[in-house]
Amino acid sequence: MARNEEKAQALLNRFITIKQEEKRKPRERRPYLASQCRDLAHADRWRVDILREIGVKVAEIQNEGLAEHRLRDLNDAINKLLRERSHWERRILELGGRDYSRSSNAALMTDLDGNIVAVPNPSGRGPGYRYFGHAKNLPGVRELFDKPPEVRKRRTRYEICKRIDAGYYGYHDDEDGVLEPLEAAAEKRKRDEVVTEWHRVERVRREAMKNVVSGEVAGAGGRGGEAAAREVLFEEVELEVEEERRLEEAGREFVAHVPLPDEKEIERMVLAKKKEELLSKYTSDALQGQQKEAKEMLNVQR
Repeated sequence: MARNEEKAQALLNRFITIKQEEKRKPRERRPYLASQCRDLAHADRWRVDILREIGVKVAEIQNEGLAEHRLRDLNDAINKLLRERSHWERRILELGGRDYSRSSNAALMTDLDGNIVAVPNPSGRGPGYRYFGHAKNLPGVRELFDKPPEVRKRRTRYEICKRIDAGYYGYHDDEDGVLEPLEAAAEKRKRDEVVTEWHRVERVRREAMKNVVSGEVAGAGGRGGEAAAREVLFEEVELEVEEERRLEEAGREFVAHVPLPDEKEIERMVLAKKKEELLSKYTSDALQGQQKEAKEMLNVQR
């Protein structure tokens, strides 16, 4: 009994479906050329229809169990639909519609690791041929996405020096506004310390000079004052001794570490040099005379 009810229900469903299809208008076919469309609403509808077909085929190409020829056919069909979508987007723009090429352009190509790559198009038009899903694993396709290892080129000395500017030498360190306040505070602190020390030394020096009696220093403010006065006086003495030593070294005569000839030795050396020159000149004249006589005798004999 249940079987008959199921058959009746199936027949009813088929009857209702047939009646709905009879009432429905015949399905329109998408124009072969986008330029044949004159209505902006129809152009938008055909673009959405193309996007729907692209989505179906992209979901199908994700299947790993598809054969190689099926993967290639699906990838070719997707690229064809992408080109057709571009035609319809240009047509929509011509009809005064939205510019989809700026906002909803096709996604960039990525390799198996998710990195963006660009496959060149030999025709020079469009973004080039693209691979989707498991079509990237086809023989000869994976090599397109394998990047050769980068060879780090060693920079020359000229390239290194070309990038050096004033900041390399620290001339821009004061422009950030951080170093200047710190240096000003440190400079003020150091100046105060130097001025305080100078006043202390001057006060102790004046007191010590007043209390010097027969080369000894009297107590200036107790045992501590006497030690400070001795320190100041000894510093002055050391400075004077150092200055005298420096002047003495500067005015010291030059000491030669090799024996130098005196005037008599120099005269003897000059006289010997002149004798040697005269002797060599006389010898050369005598040799020239002998050679001349020998040539004359040879001529006479001939």
